[in-house]
Amino acid sequence: MKSDFTLRRATRADAGAIHRLIVELSRATGLPHKVSSTAADFRAHGFGDDAAFEALLAESAGDVVGMALWFYTFSTWRGERGVYLQDLVVSERARGRGLGRQLLAAVAQITLEAGATHIRLSVDIDNAGAMRFYRSCGFAECTDERIYMIDGRRLAALEADA
Repeated sequence: MKSDFTLRRATRADAGAIHRLIVELSRATGLPHKVSSTAADFRAHGFGDDAAFEALLAESAGDVVGMALWFYTFSTWRGERGVYLQDLVVSERARGRGLGRQLLAAVAQITLEAGATHIRLSVDIDNAGAMRFYRSCGFAECTDERIYMIDGRRLAALEADA
């Protein structure tokens, strides 16, 4: 099936579009209160010699309608490089046309070309649609791990123990 989407690497000029898609995702999942990032954050951290992430954008008729954003990781247990897919976003108006799978396939290609062996991601616990989608693409749920996080005052308190 021929796709009507064009995929390309994001550039610094795309920081606003990246942020817009993150806000759109947060609203679609009912979590807009969790987004505190700005377009300036994406501009500052996503491009240049020490980029914290990479991203692919999907365009249709010149409009950015999707994105995959990832960064490289290293598995000490596997001894292998991997990719952590932080966000996969398809605008509501572009859903149901295979764009999510197209973005995942492109990230898989980039992953393998970079010598990485796996892609990891997390899904919000209430996002059953995303879970079904990732399973349909071949992802398996890791039931032997839990994600933990520390930030804010707790992170500062831990740092004080150094």
